[in-house]
Amino acid sequence: MHKACPLSELAPGEALRLDTAPPIAVFHTEEGELFAIDDTCTHQDASLADGWVEGCEVECPLHASRFNLRTGTVDAPPAKRPVRVHEVSVIDGDIMVIESDAAPNLPPGLSVQGLT
Repeated sequence: MHKACPLSELAPGEALRLDTAPPIAVFHTEEGELFAIDDTCTHQDASLADGWVEGCEVECPLHASRFNLRTGTVDAPPAKRPVRVHEVSVIDGDIMVIESDAAPNLPPGLSVQGLT
């Protein structure tokens, strides 16, 4: 389990990157929901925490692939593979992320070791 930050420090509409291997992006939507997905776009090495969130999707800042924050599925190309989704909870006011044990889908040429 990873501690992201206190809930009070992540405003609605904001995201942050956890320096895990691979990195995880935590999103607090305008609607007040919390989501966590792998931070690296599956098309090319770009941080999804730096992307644009609209509703329940994040758009990659590099080539505009969109990922569903609930399921990790790709909603717009050029990415073809989903990102992993992680469980998020708030414990004693802190955002906590339970990392998925599924294998990550990394972009071509990157390994988990190359992202740390």
